[in-house]
Amino acid sequence: MHIAFLTSEYPHQRATHAAGIATSIRNLVVSLSEKGVKVSVFVYAQKEDAIFNEDKVKIHLIKNRAYKVMGWYWHRKFIEKYLNSYIVSEGIDIVEAPDWTGITAFMHFKVPLVIRFHGSDAYFCKLDKRKQKFKNFIFEKLALKNASAYITPTTFAGTETQKIFGLDKRKIKTIHYGLRLKDFENETPSTYNRNNILYIGTIIRKKGVLELAEIFNKVAKSNSEAQLILIGNDSPDLKTGTSSTYTLVDSLFSNEAKKHVNYLGKVAYSEVIDHIKNAHVCVFPSFAETLGMVTIESMALQKPVVNTNIGWAQELIDDTKNGFLVHPSNIDLYAQRILELLKDEALSEKVGIAAREKVEALFDIDKIADINIKYYKSIIE
Repeated sequence: MHIAFLTSEYPHQRATHAAGIATSIRNLVVSLSEKGVKVSVFVYAQKEDAIFNEDKVKIHLIKNRAYKVMGWYWHRKFIEKYLNSYIVSEGIDIVEAPDWTGITAFMHFKVPLVIRFHGSDAYFCKLDKRKQKFKNFIFEKLALKNASAYITPTTFAGTETQKIFGLDKRKIKTIHYGLRLKDFENETPSTYNRNNILYIGTIIRKKGVLELAEIFNKVAKSNSEAQLILIGNDSPDLKTGTSSTYTLVDSLFSNEAKKHVNYLGKVAYSEVIDHIKNAHVCVFPSFAETLGMVTIESMALQKPVVNTNIGWAQELIDDTKNGFLVHPSNIDLYAQRILELLKDEALSEKVGIAAREKVEALFDIDKIADINIKYYKSIIE
């Protein structure tokens, strides 16, 4: 079997962008390749055209094209023609693409198309209670309607997407993202920086970063040794028109709390694991995710996580057993959970061990790759 992945991001030094979607795709691609499946990755929205091999995977970088009119259409048709040529010449059996902004709208491939719900613009707008651009909705709906089947990382994300676009629920399969567990081993889980609280993610309103500032104000008031470390790209705030969301976050910290905050900006992925290992508690008060890769990465490294309690998170964490679930707007309870973990190291260790066990049971990429292969075969047949 030969599988092609169409994506706008992939973790490679020559690719222009890589975030959580990229990580989840690469984890699956590498595992599929190790199981003898031939894989090609087509990365669009790039600065150059290039083809190269890495670990038995052929990677195509597709440069952005400029068109005088209707670029959104003609660039899609260019990608369609490009991909179809390799479908024929290299015997590709199936194409997987993301739902975001409906990249496969107006495309017709010579093999079945499966769309994975990494999170459509419509999905995030619904969770954010924002109005979506009509054009984006149409593109995403056309793309989804053209697909043979769908994969969702959580049942919650699948159900919400199905409702938004009126999809056939029988064509939706829940398959979690996975981790290469050998890359997430913590040999010294009892060694970390006491009272350090870590947030990793884009600095954007939908991730609950404004609420996190208020939460930390309460934590810092009760625990003078607490430190908050934030890692992630800053972004504009659509609601206020501000060019920097972190500027808004910073304005919410109390004078005392601000002394104990360290915003590191974007950090190389290779360094993120060390930051997680050094943390006492990891926090993800998001309002909008499909799953949240960094949550399961933190759990795999035996970190107690205080996560949002919205939909998808309930499929990752059993509240009070292998993490804590609190709605981001419940500032007092969220702060209380963090303080409990900072105060009780035995509780932190217990929750961290249980978190690792949860990841081993549900998010082992080796097992998940087998589930994907079986599902791909059912679509092809």
